[in-house]
Amino acid sequence: MVLLEALNWRYATKKMSGQVVPQDKLDYILEAARLAPSSSGLQPYRVFVISNKELLEKIKPIAYNQSQITDASHLLVFAAWDGYSLAKIEDIFNKIIAERGLPADAMDDYKKTLWGMYEPLGQEWHANHAARQAYISFGLAIGAAAEQRVDATPIEGFLPPALDELLGLKELGLKSAVILALGYRDEPNDWLVNMKKVRTPKETFITEII
Repeated sequence: MVLLEALNWRYATKKMSGQVVPQDKLDYILEAARLAPSSSGLQPYRVFVISNKELLEKIKPIAYNQSQITDASHLLVFAAWDGYSLAKIEDIFNKIIAERGLPADAMDDYKKTLWGMYEPLGQEWHANHAARQAYISFGLAIGAAAEQRVDATPIEGFLPPALDELLGLKELGLKSAVILALGYRDEPNDWLVNMKKVRTPKETFITEII
């Protein structure tokens, strides 16, 4: 029940206080993001942790001047691969094989099958698929933040090409997918803090097929 209690506590914080998130809590959130599942275990994304105030000031107009960008303790940028390649897949699988002590050719058939599926789908599909994997990690980071009683504001309202340019992501073969502001709520100045949480009723949200 701890997770459900935490999710009922959290909300998309609209005004943050600037209070710094302790390192141990930040580490917990980032470890949850790192341990997230991904398709074929490829983890085709990276997380950039930004606390530099000058850089946050530059990001703020890219995110339509949302105050959480600069009032947050840390901003997490989830950046996904801009495309798949056989070389990238081989690199990940080789690391998995080494870590598990498996024969060098243990994943050859799977690797060929996977790339045979991905290659014809094109780079746009690749980038969208990688971004969807990043969202799984993003969701677990939100849940972990709630467990730690750290406020988190998911932000899709930003200009990805501008953020990519500012952070030099294109040169790394990455595209920004979504960002997450971490910090603590400024209760006296946040209009949403005491509002009732509203979600689709269970009876409507869930359909059981037996």
